[in-house]
Amino acid sequence: MDDVPLSSPQMSTLGQRLYRLSLVHPERDVLTDPNGVPVKWLLDSRIPMLDGAIAQAVGHLLAERLRARGIRQVAGFGLGAYPVVCATLSAPGKPEMCGGFVREGRKGYGRRRIVEGPITKTEPVMMLDDILNSGDSALRALRLLQGEGFRVHGILTLFEYTWSKGRSRLEAQGLHVDALLGLNLRQGRQEIPNTA
Repeated sequence: MDDVPLSSPQMSTLGQRLYRLSLVHPERDVLTDPNGVPVKWLLDSRIPMLDGAIAQAVGHLLAERLRARGIRQVAGFGLGAYPVVCATLSAPGKPEMCGGFVREGRKGYGRRRIVEGPITKTEPVMMLDDILNSGDSALRALRLLQGEGFRVHGILTLFEYTWSKGRSRLEAQGLHVDALLGLNLRQGRQEIPNTA
């Protein structure tokens, strides 16, 4: 993909495709919530984000948004975030992006790091993730990054469950919160946020 910004219709089409390919129904798999209770659907962004063409398009869009905010460092926490970080790092354009991964705890051998990768403490870092729901995972990553001396600008996700309190919890910490696609499925619709 060249370095031409995506138009709003292109972003809408990409968001719809990302949503459609991430949506999993119980006909295909047994689905449960973290407590083991059956659920009717879930989003698994790893399905589309591990497809080269989709990852390239999403990475381009994320990098474009980050550069517009003056951010060139990103970090991911957890399996859902890893392909999002890698897609963003591979996007063309200047400045080039720099990334890292946040571990759950300090590695017990080798370099004994919590944050892996070439990101530095001299520039702000944007956390990337696939889904923002309660904000628990993002707050854990925030504490780990800040504990290692990094300045965190905010979080950029593929999906945000707008009925949840994740956004307000993160904004209360002074973080910028952005999502490619806001989902309000409890009211039976999905919302594509304004990209301006």
